[in-house]
Amino acid sequence: MTNLVIVGSVALDTVKTPFGKVKDALGGAATYSSYAASFFAKPAIVGVVGSDFPKQHLQLLQQRGIDTGGVKVDKNGRTFRWEGYYEYDMNEAKTVKTELGVFANFKPQLPPSYKDAEYAFLANIDPVLQLEVLQQVRKPKLVLLDTMNYWINNRKRQLLEVVKKVDVLLLNDSEARQLFETPNLVKAAGAALKLGPRFVIIKKGEHGALLFSDGNHFSAPSYPLENIRDPTGCGDSFAGALIGYLASRNSGSEKDIRKAIIYGSVVASFNAEDFSLERMKRLTAAEIEKRYREFERMREF
Repeated sequence: MTNLVIVGSVALDTVKTPFGKVKDALGGAATYSSYAASFFAKPAIVGVVGSDFPKQHLQLLQQRGIDTGGVKVDKNGRTFRWEGYYEYDMNEAKTVKTELGVFANFKPQLPPSYKDAEYAFLANIDPVLQLEVLQQVRKPKLVLLDTMNYWINNRKRQLLEVVKKVDVLLLNDSEARQLFETPNLVKAAGAALKLGPRFVIIKKGEHGALLFSDGNHFSAPSYPLENIRDPTGCGDSFAGALIGYLASRNSGSEKDIRKAIIYGSVVASFNAEDFSLERMKRLTAAEIEKRYREFERMREF
């Protein structure tokens, strides 16, 4: 039985940055977040791929202890593909092409062994599907929710219904402003907390992340990277490491969530150092702990 289930996309990405290019590289929210989580926990993922999806990609995830039993192989279509590029402002991805493939008809079905998971990450998918996943997880201790501007524009009512049912809402700063119709992030977080989540985390890219709870807030720094090659998947890596750490601690306390945010920032910073999962494939627990201690020193005063 798994204690952490992640539901989201498994994709093939073609990405160009000022520092290189990859074609049909392993990507997707469930991919990045589960790999990041695997440094702390034994996650299981739910997703769909097509007949063209390379078997070695699933084997790579399995070698990290990730349960891929919830990944359906649809032999009647192609895998979800995204193509995009970054200019020297590496905070913004520019989409060239999106091919949904089998992901267009994705209906997440949790295997029986996943339904008792105590920790769940609803990665960036249609809020209607996120609600369906919540109906399948029996008694989760903590549910983390992510979304994007597309769903805010097209499924706002359904998205707000999901927000009411989760413990932690994860947004970037522009999404928070858009969803709660205010330029002020403190007001946006306050509006989110009134809906039901215990915690709201607002990502600010190279400027770190903010945590809000009832009466408290916490500001986490970003890591000052010298070598950024590809930021694709950093937000998902952040989320995966965050919930992976919480699952490993069997905790949802604010103290541990603050630590989890730092671990999320650490793993995301490593992810940005290379394309696809290449840097995380070389990453060690010792490197994670070393950079975590650097974060601690950065916040001393």
